[in-house]
Amino acid sequence: MKLWDKGVEVEKKIESFTIGRDKEFDLYLAEHDVIGSIAHIIMLEKIGLLTSDELIVLKKELINIYNTAKNGAFYIEEGIEDVHSQVELLLTKKLGDIGKKIHSGRSRNDQVLVDLKLYMRKEIYEISQLLIKLFNSFISQSEKYKNVIIPGYTHLQVAMPSSFGLWFGAYAESLSDDLQLLLSAYLINNQNPLGSGAGYGSSFPLDRQLTTDLLGFNNPNVNSVYAQMSRGKSEKIVSFAISTIAATLSKFATDACLYMNQNFAFIGLPDNLTTGSSIMPHKKNPDVFELIRGKCNKLQSVSNEILIITNNLPSGYFRDMQIIKESIFPAFSELKTCLEITNHITNNIIINNDIIDDEKYKYLFSVENVNTEVLNGVAFRDAYKKIAKEIQTGTYKPQKEINHTHLGSIGNLSNNLIEEKIEKIYNQFNFKQIDSKINTLIK
Repeated sequence: MKLWDKGVEVEKKIESFTIGRDKEFDLYLAEHDVIGSIAHIIMLEKIGLLTSDELIVLKKELINIYNTAKNGAFYIEEGIEDVHSQVELLLTKKLGDIGKKIHSGRSRNDQVLVDLKLYMRKEIYEISQLLIKLFNSFISQSEKYKNVIIPGYTHLQVAMPSSFGLWFGAYAESLSDDLQLLLSAYLINNQNPLGSGAGYGSSFPLDRQLTTDLLGFNNPNVNSVYAQMSRGKSEKIVSFAISTIAATLSKFATDACLYMNQNFAFIGLPDNLTTGSSIMPHKKNPDVFELIRGKCNKLQSVSNEILIITNNLPSGYFRDMQIIKESIFPAFSELKTCLEITNHITNNIIINNDIIDDEKYKYLFSVENVNTEVLNGVAFRDAYKKIAKEIQTGTYKPQKEINHTHLGSIGNLSNNLIEEKIEKIYNQFNFKQIDSKINTLIK
């Protein structure tokens, strides 16, 4: 069954190539296709294209299909092209001609756009929950180890005192900015394309605001041509938000790999969270961090893949857009896995409390000593030269007292402000309202 079937049989080789992996990835869209269809038929009844009795039986059967999809039992039959065709087939098998009425006023173009936006909205929700969990773990570790001093580096050279409080807190704040970008992607995605048809609207008096409200979209994609142009653009923007989260995880993993190295020995992991060597019995490898880094670096390429696929397409729909699913869909599950495992490993990191006692870190405090001279009335440039000369002549004796009090420093992490920042960002998502809207549709 093909929704566009006109009685001409397409060559099998062409059919297989054009369908591609759609049947595989469309299973991710099944419950969202049904939700979009329920909103659509409620609107069709309002404008007189369905009777109230037809709406009742259609909605009841769509909810049955929704529950089948939710339970993982939905599948696309042999000879059926996509999820849209399968849902309509199930309706017509059960309800006859009533099932055929469901497609009035829409195209597969706006139908799949709705499916994709609902799907990505759900994935953004799940990513945001995992991001908040990891954020809380970073803040917890920051507070727990805020008094443990570690070397800070510039150019990978020992530079100035830092702390585990600063290190963990830095990644917490990075996640807050990542969530800000995810919110922007969410807001761009959360616009309703339903009713734009194949990109040029419909002669039916569709109530696009009604379906917008029913589906929990913030607003409609107003212009029907632009609604179709959002295909690929929405995925690209969401994938860029994914890449920024992945970049944060990758950088954290790289730090952790360095800090676990015996020449640093800042942190460790329990034996049961590391792997070993087949010939070196002493090895405890940070494979988890290495794989987080590799997977997250790979995730950062997804937005570029989508950009290249869509970059030179004119307005209107093109089949090229179909293969974007192959890039964006796996990216969601990969990122969620990386967030989960990073959170688990972060909560099990073993901290070395005596790092700066090592002689090689004695120059770590040179800036502190310069600042002490300045606080005693010496001009900064003169104080700098004085300490530099002591280092050159071998007479330098570090004074390891640290007194940082300004906002965001070792002695004043101000993690509460970072927590306030991310809470303010998170509250701008309207997940609870969306849940309420969707639950109403499927009752």
